[in-house]
Amino acid sequence: MTVHFPVLPIAGSTLLRGFASVLALVTHWLKRLAQAQRNRRDARVLAALDRHMLADIGLTRADVRDAFSEPFWEDPTALLRERAIERRMNRVLAAPALAPREPAAAESGFSRPATDRPARLAF
Repeated sequence: MTVHFPVLPIAGSTLLRGFASVLALVTHWLKRLAQAQRNRRDARVLAALDRHMLADIGLTRADVRDAFSEPFWEDPTALLRERAIERRMNRVLAAPALAPREPAAAESGFSRPATDRPARLAF
């Protein structure tokens, strides 16, 4: 008496699931690579601006250099966004019409060190 186990359908479905998971992993990494390229391209547009235009959005040339010093897979626009928000919050905190309070940057939990450089350079 011989017993036949359906090995081929089980092996085929396992192989198909393995192939699908590898395909999903490759697709995920390709999407991340494309997003990193888009972020770098957007940051290069900001790097092409002069210092007056950068100061209008709350950034300095040093901020742009810091953003490009990060690894390729890190989003340089995230650092630029954090620096611009940080300067806006510092400007609001330094306004004389407002009552003194604790800095909001510590409450929001920024992971990067605070910059004390002004956005505009006085001449």
